[in-house]
Amino acid sequence: MKKAILTALVLASSLAFAQQPAAPAQPKATPVAPNPAEFDKQMVQMQENMKKMQEQMTKLQQTQDPQERQRLLQDHWTTMQSAMATMHGMWGPGMMGCCGAGPMMGGHMMGSMMQGMMGWHGMGSYYSKLTPEQLRQRQYMMDQYLGAQQMMMNHMMWHQQWMNPTPPVQK
Repeated sequence: MKKAILTALVLASSLAFAQQPAAPAQPKATPVAPNPAEFDKQMVQMQENMKKMQEQMTKLQQTQDPQERQRLLQDHWTTMQSAMATMHGMWGPGMMGCCGAGPMMGGHMMGSMMQGMMGWHGMGSYYSKLTPEQLRQRQYMMDQYLGAQQMMMNHMMWHQQWMNPTPPVQK
């Protein structure tokens, strides 16, 4: 099961960014403090996308028409891509990461993600410069983001399941 989830994550992320051109390397900028108001605006858009995706999944489960199912799957995929773009925008300056370089910056998700997971050295100076209030704001944003990320993973898994449905077990 864990292997299936990891495979779905890698597949979905590579498909999501496969057609995006690589962004030019950006010079390091000075860290920007979290901006909860801007984050909340992005989160409202994210929640609207999630609601729309849920409605699409509900319709998908109710239809018996294969052509309608394919149309709904395509609509769901399009909405999922929009939601991913919104999530990607949340990693900009003052949002989830410092300096405008989040895990998916420029479409190089795995390399950047591995660098971010390698330890404190890259972010230590950023966090040490934040005030206690800014740290609370950042924690709030991270908590909200992780919930949205989990919902996105659920939709990726559901989408994959509907793309390759297993035939019913015959007795």
